Amino acid sequence: MGLMALDPARWLMVDDSCPALLAQRRQLLVQRHGAVTGFLPGGEAAQGELLALLADHLSRHFPRAYTRDGHRFPCHITGEAWDLADAGPNPLEVAGRLVAEDLCLLLPDPDGVPVLAAAVLCFPNRWRLHEKLGRPMAGIHAPVALYGEKLGRPVDRFLETLAPERPVWRMNWGLNDDPALFQPDEVAHTAADNAITADNAGHRLFLRIERQTLRRLPATGAILFTIRTYQRALADLTATEAAQFAHILRTVPEPVARYKGLPRTGGPALGFLGRLAQGLGSS
Repeated sequence: MGLMALDPARWLMVDDSCPALLAQRRQLLVQRHGAVTGFLPGGEAAQGELLALLADHLSRHFPRAYTRDGHRFPCHITGEAWDLADAGPNPLEVAGRLVAEDLCLLLPDPDGVPVLAAAVLCFPNRWRLHEKLGRPMAGIHAPVALYGEKLGRPVDRFLETLAPERPVWRMNWGLNDDPALFQPDEVAHTAADNAITADNAGHRLFLRIERQTLRRLPATGAILFTIRTYQRALADLTATEAAQFAHILRTVPEPVARYKGLPRTGGPALGFLGRLAQGLGSS
């Protein structure tokens, strides 16, 4: 699973990219509201707990960007202010407007199995929220290469024992030929774009990194999964980064390579990265 202990102070990332990301999120929540939000009944208490936890964290660790005056909670990044005592029927939506991270809440179903019960997902990478809502982890990750064989049981055991005082984080990567952060459509198994070559891959292909965190909320016991997405054109990598990423592309297991769409993008990427690693990259 690649899990690492999370320093609680570094739960969420607030940096120079946040203004642009929050503006994108605000636009998506207006124009694509039904696609980027999903709420099952019964998760309101967990949503409220999350919003309170998030507001406390942000105002303590990022006081220049977020302040608190009683129930009034201004976000100085966007110029908006929110009433924490009147966050509407789904407080998670307010939380999703405050931070650059996507937020997914897992709650137990009648059989006690954690399922995706609520989410604000503005930057999906080839999956649709409403196809996953109400599903357990195995159902959510069914398309992921080797998940059932190698990760299903360890993930389930981990979620059972996850303690509020022991949050964790991990990283995930992808290689995309579309710079948009909102990418709900599956393209990994579509035909390759022959117009992408080693000569132009530096500006046509993008390394997409997800910083993911998992923590259990202490009062409701809900599990929160956050996803912070970073993306860079291959041309913006350093020579060292290019060499490291090329090694990953060459050594990734074949089922994972198929799942990540490398038959479409891997060849041009490796061609460009090899040049960049040698100080010859230009495109």
